[in-house]
Amino acid sequence: MKILIVKVSALGDVIHALPVLAYLHSVDLSSEGGQSLQIDWLVEEGFAPILDGHPLIRRVIPLKTKRWRSLSPLSMLKEIVSFTKEFRQQKYDFVFDLQGNSKSGLFTRLSRSSKRYGFDRHNVREWPNLLATNHRVHLSEHDHHVSQRSLAVVAAALPNGTERIKAGPLHVLDVAREQVRQQLEQLGLSQKKLAVLHYGTTWKTKLWNLESWQQLAIQLVNNTEIIPLLTWGNDDEHHAAQKISQATDGKAIIWPRGILPELVALLARADIVVGCDTGPIHIAAALATPTVSVFRVTDATRNAPLDINHRSLQSTLSCSPCLLKQCERDDECSKSIHVEDVYRSILELIDN
Repeated sequence: MKILIVKVSALGDVIHALPVLAYLHSVDLSSEGGQSLQIDWLVEEGFAPILDGHPLIRRVIPLKTKRWRSLSPLSMLKEIVSFTKEFRQQKYDFVFDLQGNSKSGLFTRLSRSSKRYGFDRHNVREWPNLLATNHRVHLSEHDHHVSQRSLAVVAAALPNGTERIKAGPLHVLDVAREQVRQQLEQLGLSQKKLAVLHYGTTWKTKLWNLESWQQLAIQLVNNTEIIPLLTWGNDDEHHAAQKISQATDGKAIIWPRGILPELVALLARADIVVGCDTGPIHIAAALATPTVSVFRVTDATRNAPLDINHRSLQSTLSCSPCLLKQCERDDECSKSIHVEDVYRSILELIDN
């Protein structure tokens, strides 16, 4: 049986969909003639490295939309036609559109599979997606968490799966694990407890204020044997990491930016990961690394890692979660989650 998963972006959303892999591999295929299971995954090229080499995926198909947009119209058309021709040759038995927007719908429809599953009209992100699927799954009140939403779509087609895990699985490439091991050894951190602190996220209104990050890092270096490692993904995040490190007289260490598989390896090695509603938090959860996450405009009950090894703190403002990307109460909201609460949560998890 050949299955295509369409979950193209963003990083956190891709990670949230990973539990469908374990579920699909637990499906009893005897009713399907005892076929072997082959799973392909269509994902934006920039996020493909997070899935490359995954033991439960046969093939990762990189979607090169960013590169296509940089081409002339004629060149772009030629590339898309070539991609579509190869794409259609796969002849998938099932296609699961777990994204629910127009772009994912386009490629779901181009697959020409006779069984194309996605969300119903109440749950798609963009209505044109409904034109791409021919099995539209209604979500119940029990499908509130984003990972449960993906599982519901897959289970509607193949209901006899037995594995319903809360996060992951996510693999670590051996070469990336070794690179991180060498870096930690060079820094003299091989035997240390490590807390990865990730300041950045995609929306300004998701950020925790810089002063709170600085205070948290100071508390960690002054009162514990935990070494804070500061990760970053762009210039703004690097500048914030420098400010946090400076507040600790350099005791909080700025980790060099590397490739995505190396970040995965670092998060697997960490004793705890702290951040907002952002990709590294969800990667850590998929790796079974404990997390403490700060939620403001997004809903922790929908997006935060599940299970006892994770703590999420929601803004105390009555309007949270609001899903606003700009807000006049942004500063107030950012300071509504207290450093002591985050610090206490770290200690609870790291001492277990």
